[in-house]
Amino acid sequence: MNSRVKRLAVAALATATATLGLTVANPAPASAAMTICYNTSQAPSYAGIANQAASIWNNATNNLTLTANCGTNLRIYQITGGGSYAQRTSLGNGRVYIDTQQAAQYSPLRIMTHEIGHILGLPDNYNGNCAILMSGGSAGTSCTNPYPSTAEANRVTSLFAGTLSAGERSSSTGSQVFKDSWPALLTVG
Repeated sequence: MNSRVKRLAVAALATATATLGLTVANPAPASAAMTICYNTSQAPSYAGIANQAASIWNNATNNLTLTANCGTNLRIYQITGGGSYAQRTSLGNGRVYIDTQQAAQYSPLRIMTHEIGHILGLPDNYNGNCAILMSGGSAGTSCTNPYPSTAEANRVTSLFAGTLSAGERSSSTGSQVFKDSWPALLTVG
């Protein structure tokens, strides 16, 4: 049973027992999901894609909820030229830049989900495998997979649960810029 279902079951049980006037001795506390508020006001053309990417991450992890326009943990910008990239300021906080020219060549949803993955603590993995979200553009323009692998999703879940060692967390939580995930645009000459 995943933790979201467990949290809902605990909440339903608590409500039902309170309504019936029963008490439950020391119910297990539901683990709280962290909410990351993202803002798309600087990328209106990509708001729908950001919402899809947030839904993908929300479904892939069990202790994390990305929510639109409730704050500014994550700001999403639309740029033209220079390449798509992410700038993480701390785990769950930063900026994502989506290059309209690259989004015309690569899957915009894959780009968005990948760049948000950096904000969530994942590094690039340029192995060319389309099944690995963090392989970015190394998988080629035909790769449209926007879903993190089980290992990628589990790593994000572990980072937000705080279950990794300090050494494992340090490279995933600090300030960092992630550029060059997407190869240069093809030119016809």
